Amino acid sequence: MEIVIALFFSTLRQAATLLLTSLGGLFSERSGVVNIALEGMILFGAAAAAITVNRIEVATGGLEAFWIPWVGLLAGALVGGLIGLIHAITSIKYRADQIVSGTAINIAALGAPSIVLQVLYNNTSTSQEVQNRLPNVDLGAGSVSILVIFAFLLVPVVWWVLFKTPWGLRLRAVGEHPEAAETMGVNVIRMRYTAVILSGVLAGIAGAYLSIGFLNQFIRAMSAGAGFIALAALIFGKWHPFGVLGATLLFGFAQALAIQLQGGDILPATIVQALPFILTMLVLAGFIGRSRPPAAVGKPYDK
Repeated sequence: MEIVIALFFSTLRQAATLLLTSLGGLFSERSGVVNIALEGMILFGAAAAAITVNRIEVATGGLEAFWIPWVGLLAGALVGGLIGLIHAITSIKYRADQIVSGTAINIAALGAPSIVLQVLYNNTSTSQEVQNRLPNVDLGAGSVSILVIFAFLLVPVVWWVLFKTPWGLRLRAVGEHPEAAETMGVNVIRMRYTAVILSGVLAGIAGAYLSIGFLNQFIRAMSAGAGFIALAALIFGKWHPFGVLGATLLFGFAQALAIQLQGGDILPATIVQALPFILTMLVLAGFIGRSRPPAAVGKPYDK
């Protein structure tokens, strides 16, 4: 029973990063903009959160206060949103190839934080550990970060916004038929900018969860492919909030199971570590032809 409970809570923790990121990607792709840059946005958000908290601690002589990790979370969200803005400008204003733009951001996310780490900590791989982490919520049999609770509560909110509000209707219209939406008075460019920036904010929050919620420092490439798995969850979940929830729980379970199996003799270590990615490839192979994306996704809009 203890193993089952541990696996359950580990699944929730692993799924939270994927869920926050996937919901962010959902806004972007529902508006018609492919956001392969989610991986980089996670890393930029994670670095911003951990470094901000550490710098506050250094400046205040190691002060421990409830507000410090929330400032770090805000920094992660803002930096994620800034990266989203960069992706939006290149993809929407300059109509650059959205895959190339996202790939460039992902590459930058591997190098830029390392430069900052070298300047601040004389190494290129990790920040200093922080004392002020985001609080945990006790669920009786275990505890999880407050951002795990936030991620799961966000699912019905996103569903309501997308399918029960005029703004959500306009967003979906922009992603399906931007020309028709424009004739109805919808500002396609503004909607797409908003959606892509929002995707960056949520991915940045996911990164902050990793560095000051799940762990207590930033580690280079700590997202470990979460952004790409989140994209797979979008396809598997058919670009729907509750579908994304189910997909991220499945992938989160695979990651949690891989952690539980590490150190055992059931499977070779390399197979255990690759388990989440094997599942991702199988899911994509089985569902990528069956899931219909928004009709205008990946297509630049020329007003």
